[in-house]
Amino acid sequence: MAEKIRIGLFFGGNSSEHDVSKRSAKNYYDVLDPDKYDVFPVLISKKGMMIATGISKRILLGEDEDKLLAKLPANDGGILVSIDALRDLKLDLLFPAVHGNLGEDGTLAGLFRLLQIPFIGAGLRSHAISFDKVITKELMTVNGIRNTSYIVIFHSDTEKPKWESVSKKLGSTVFVKAANQGSSVGISRVDSAESYAKALQDSFQYDEKVLVEAAVENPTELEIGLLGNDRIITSPIGAHWAPGQVHGAGWFDYKNKFVDNSKMKYQIPAQIGDDKSQELREMAIKAYRVLGIKGLARIDFLMSDNGEIFLSEPNTLPGNTNMSLFPILFESAGMSRQQQVEKMIELAFDEFKRQQKISYSFKELGSEKLGQFDIKK
Repeated sequence: MAEKIRIGLFFGGNSSEHDVSKRSAKNYYDVLDPDKYDVFPVLISKKGMMIATGISKRILLGEDEDKLLAKLPANDGGILVSIDALRDLKLDLLFPAVHGNLGEDGTLAGLFRLLQIPFIGAGLRSHAISFDKVITKELMTVNGIRNTSYIVIFHSDTEKPKWESVSKKLGSTVFVKAANQGSSVGISRVDSAESYAKALQDSFQYDEKVLVEAAVENPTELEIGLLGNDRIITSPIGAHWAPGQVHGAGWFDYKNKFVDNSKMKYQIPAQIGDDKSQELREMAIKAYRVLGIKGLARIDFLMSDNGEIFLSEPNTLPGNTNMSLFPILFESAGMSRQQQVEKMIELAFDEFKRQQKISYSFKELGSEKLGQFDIKK
């Protein structure tokens, strides 16, 4: 019998998506074939500490996290002890299911690269770029991928744009977003000076940089899942509408995503016609490549009443909860969650092999000659 692959399954994190991550990881854990894989759950606590796999597994399987962690002694060794513990597990593959901070911002991918162990998903650079809504929009604009008009505001700006100038440039309805957050946290729909001021205050809780972007009137929200490294496969396109979204103020906020999904309306595949479907699919693949994403992603779009499609944002570690759209989109095409995970694992090993072939040649120093500096004091 072949030796089992040892997988480290990371979940939690010190972000607003901590509990969402726990649900995603549990669903991954449930479909990883125990005859093929030994799975070692690794919780990242709300304080950002890695927890031993024995305790982590108990929490993943439903025990109260706060009560269990309260009984643990202080870890004076910090992250270095955690890294040593990971090495001792002799893991073959690292599987991040950490949304938001530490996961989608690229922190874990950087650690995994240093550990020189194959891992699922994009590398540090792609995560970090895709997680930053402002940098993503700038890259999309430069590469001719349509997105909505926007401005950027920094917390340190002495004079922040007034509502009058914002609405004149972007329209009477805008969205104010913390540049580096996920799951609709730190996002507000704004249509007045009063709501604009409150939205800025809320978003600046989560980031020093805030994106203000034009709203698409009466939009259809669309999404597509992607799996692949160089060769990319796409899921069917999905459409959804939040309560009150059509000719109203509703939108796909945190409550509609994770708390009460019962009033959401979904359509898979989206009935937008072959031409629009092809246009969206091409935009998604181009964005995936521009951002350098590997493994998997879900990319979200907005379509206006007149059929104009705008890229909204990429998600480099999409959720895997029972309500999450990425796995549902691929399931609708007959690809089970187990098959999705198997594909992610295959892609992770393939990407690691590719990385190993990249040349990082260097020349040893020791006999170098210094130039002359003309420094006037």
